[in-house]
Formats: sequence, structure tokens, C-alpha cells
Amino acid sequence: MTFLEITDSLTAEFGDAIQANTQNLQPYLTVPADRLVAICQFLRDDERLFFDLLACVTGIDNGLQANTMEVVYNLTSIPYEHNLMLKVFVPRDTGSSQLPSVPSVVSIWRTADWHEREAFDLVGIRFEGHPDLRRILLPTDWVGHPLRTDYQEEEQYHGIKTK
Repeated sequence: MTFLEITDSLTAEFGDAIQANTQNLQPYLTVPADRLVAICQFLRDDERLFFDLLACVTGIDNGLQANTMEVVYNLTSIPYEHNLMLKVFVPRDTGSSQLPSVPSVVSIWRTADWHEREAFDLVGIRFEGHPDLRRILLPTDWVGHPLRTDYQEEEQYHGIKTK
């Protein structure tokens, strides 16, 4: 199935919630955070699509000026041998001390468990509904999220110089 055919299937089901971008080498679909779970469920369960593998989840901080973060999902249908990239954009500044958030897709693909934990740990994106959202690479008492563009590393961690 081609990218256009996948896009047409999703547009028929979800209307203008789906935005296609074909300007890059790898085309992708932008979906709203509040429709993410329904769209992912459809992508996995529809017999024509059957995206049975969530290969990767990546969190990206687009910086203070852009004031957005994005979560990128790379999906694969192993039996049909097609791939799809989804992107969800969220505001970086939530107007409170809360982290930017998107819904978890762990209920659809178990592999999302550790992928989402990694994005939470390093970029500081909260995955609402995740069954065990905690740090996975850094110590539990680490301050901040090191892949954020404004991250300031502490001088020391438990008496050990970090710089």
C-alpha cells in the first residue's frame, strides 16, 4: 500500500484530522494528540493496513522560539511490508509546571512502553495513561531532561562533577 492509499484510508475514517506532508524524503502524517489513540488503533486493526509493529517513538524539542515539541511514531506492517511515520505536535510551554503531554499508545503496542519512557526521560514529554511512566536511562533523582534545548546540566551529581 502506498503512502497516498494509506492517507486516503485514514482521511475517509478521520476526515481533516489527518494532515499529509510529502515535502520530505520520508512523507509523514500529522495527527492531533486528542485523536492519536483512535488513529493508531485503526492503523493496527484495519485489515488493509495492519500496522502490527511500533518500531520507534522519538521525542523532539523544537526549541523555545518554535515553542513546540513533537512525538514521531514509526510504524511497520510486517506482513504487508509497508511503513508509515506519524507526527504529533504539542505546545512546549503548557502555561504551568506540567510537562507537554500526549496520550500513551501502550494499550495498542506494548513496545511503546519503553519508547515512551525514554522520550519522557530525555525530552520531558508526558504520556498520559502510561502504566509505568518513570525514568529509564537516568537516575530517578536526576534534575531536568537532557535533550531539551534549554537544558542546563548541574555542576555535580551526588558529589561527582558532571561537567
